[in-house]
Amino acid sequence: MRPTQGVSFGGRYELASRIAIGGMGEVWEATDHVIGRTVAIKILKDEYMGDPGFLERFRAEARHAALVNHEGIASVFDYGEENGSAFLVMELVPGEALSTILEREGALSTDKTLDIVAQTASALQAAHAAGLVHRDIKPGNLLITPDGRVKITDFGIARIADQVPLTATGQVMGTVQYLSPEQASGHAASPSTDIYSLGIVAYELLAGRRPFTGESQVAIAMAQINDTPPPLPDTISEPVQRFVMSMIAKKPDERPASTSAVARAAGALRRGDVAGAAAIVPAIAGAVSPDAFTQLLTSNNGTDATTRLLPSAGAAGAAGAAAGVGAAAGVGTGTAALATEQPARSQPAKKKRSPWTWPLVALIVLLAVVLIGALVTLFQPTGETGPTTPPPSSPAPVSSPPPSSPPPSTPAAPTSADPESFDIEGKACEDARQILNDNGFANVVCERGDQANTDDQVGTVYSINPTGNVQFDREITLLYYDKTAQMETPAAPSIQGGNDDGTVTAGSTVRIMWDSYTCPAGAPQATSYTMTLSGGVFQKNGESTASFAIGDRPQEVVVGTNSQALSVTYNVTCNGEGTERVSGESSEAAASIVPAQEETPPADGGDGGGNGSDG
Repeated sequence: MRPTQGVSFGGRYELASRIAIGGMGEVWEATDHVIGRTVAIKILKDEYMGDPGFLERFRAEARHAALVNHEGIASVFDYGEENGSAFLVMELVPGEALSTILEREGALSTDKTLDIVAQTASALQAAHAAGLVHRDIKPGNLLITPDGRVKITDFGIARIADQVPLTATGQVMGTVQYLSPEQASGHAASPSTDIYSLGIVAYELLAGRRPFTGESQVAIAMAQINDTPPPLPDTISEPVQRFVMSMIAKKPDERPASTSAVARAAGALRRGDVAGAAAIVPAIAGAVSPDAFTQLLTSNNGTDATTRLLPSAGAAGAAGAAAGVGAAAGVGTGTAALATEQPARSQPAKKKRSPWTWPLVALIVLLAVVLIGALVTLFQPTGETGPTTPPPSSPAPVSSPPPSSPPPSTPAAPTSADPESFDIEGKACEDARQILNDNGFANVVCERGDQANTDDQVGTVYSINPTGNVQFDREITLLYYDKTAQMETPAAPSIQGGNDDGTVTAGSTVRIMWDSYTCPAGAPQATSYTMTLSGGVFQKNGESTASFAIGDRPQEVVVGTNSQALSVTYNVTCNGEGTERVSGESSEAAASIVPAQEETPPADGGDGGGNGSDG
C-alpha cells in the first residue's frame, strides 16, 4: 500500500502528513482513531518485504524495542502488516532532529554537546541493559525537544537493516559516517559500537564537521578502520578533547567501559569536575609521550641548543635522558651524563637552564603533567662542582607511559552535581537515595507519586527534582511509583426498548446501553467495551460477543427465539503508554423472553355464496 494522506493502516492509524523519507521507508504523522492520539508511523519500503527472514527479525525487534522504557527513547506503540506493507507506530516527538540543528548552527557549544552526549548515553544504557544495541546512532536519529531533551528514534531498525543484502540503491549503508570500525570490518556490534557512533556525533557537534570523509562509502568505511581522526579545534578544552577521542578509539576495549560511564563522565566535565570525569574515564587524564615532549622543547627554541642537550651524553646518557622524559627512574642518569660532559660546558651555567625551564613550564601547563618533583630535580642548575653520581637504576623503556604521581596541589572538592547523571531513574527509591548520598547529596527524600502502570514499576523512581547543577546541601525529592490502581467494576448495562413489564419479545430488536467508564491513572483511556450476550446476538455482527467504543452506544440486539432470558455483561479495556489493563466483568442486566403473539386472521364477512346474483 502506497502511503498517502488519508490512507489508514491497521484500521486505526490515518496518515496526516509526511515527516521524513529515509533509507528504510517513510515516516508520517498519523492519528490513532481508537484512542484519539497523534503518533508517528514508519512504513517500510516494499523492497524489504520479500524476505521472510527479514520480516520475522523486524517483528522480533519491534517487540524488543517496545520493552525499553526510558524517557530518552521514543516509545513504540504498535506494529502491523497490511496489504504488502509493514509499519511501526511510535511516539510522535515534538522538536527537530539534531541533524537539522547542525545544518542551521554549524557547531554547538561544549556545554550543549556534553548535555546531549550525557542524555543520549543515559538512554542507551537503558537499551543496553535490555540486551539491545541501536547500531545507528547519528544526528538524524536524535530528536531534540523544545525544552532540550533528547529522544532516540528508530531504535532497533539498524540492527536488522545491516542483515539485509545491499540493493541497487545502496541505502542500507547510508550512515557509514558514524559506523564503528568493527561494524565496517564485518564484526559483531556491541554496546561499545554505540559509544563509538555517539563519539562521532560529539566530534561533529564540537568541530562542525565529521572526522572521516571520502569520495565513496567504501572509502569512508576504510577511514573508520585505519585513519586517525584530525584534532578537534584548539578552542575545545583538552579534557573534553580526550573524552571524545576516547569514545572513537579504534579498539572497543580502549573506549569508555559503558554508556553509563560516558553519561557520568560527560556530566562531570559539564560541571567542571575534571578529576571526577578522569576517575570514570581514565583517558581524560591524558599522558605525556617522549616524542611530544621533545617536539615541544624544539618548537619553543629557535636554535638546536635544546635538542642538543639530550644526545650530548653519548649512547647510554641519551637512552637515560630519553627515559627521563617519561619516567622518574631516568632523571638522575640524564643529569649525570650532562654534568660529566665537559665540552658541553663552554657556555655559562645560565645558558643551560634557560632553554629548558620555560619550555617545561609550558609543557606542564599544556599537558597537565604531574611530574613536578622529578622535573624540578632535572632542571635545577648543576653548578661547576663536578659530576654527580646517580643512584643505580635500570633505564626505562622509551615507550613506557609516565607513572602517576600526586598533583602539585589538591583541587577544591566539588560542591554540586547533577543528580540525573547518576542514572537513578528506574531504580528502587531507597537504592537511588543511597547512590545520591554516596555522591555527596546529604538531603534526599523519597515521596510517593503516581500510581504505577505495571507491577514492576512499583517503588521505582520516575522523577527527580531539582535537576541540573544542584548544590550538595539542597533538598532533592525523588518521586516513586505507588502501587497500581485497582480497577473499579463497571456499572451494569441496561436493556432498552422492551415491553412495559420489563420483558422482551422473542425475535424482536432491543437496545443495549452502558455508562462511560473512568480508567485509573497510568492507563487513562477506555479504548473498548467488550459485551457478552446470552439469549441473543448483536445486530452488528450476528455474534453473541462484540467490542465497541464509547461512541458506539447504544447497540441493537436481536432477541433469540429459543431462550427464556436475555442477559448482557461487559468489561472495559484501558490503555496508557505501553500499558493495557482490563476491568472485571460488570453486573448482569437481564430480561425474560416472552414468545411473540400469533396474529389472528381477519374474520370472513361473506355468506359463502360467492358472487351470485339475484336472478
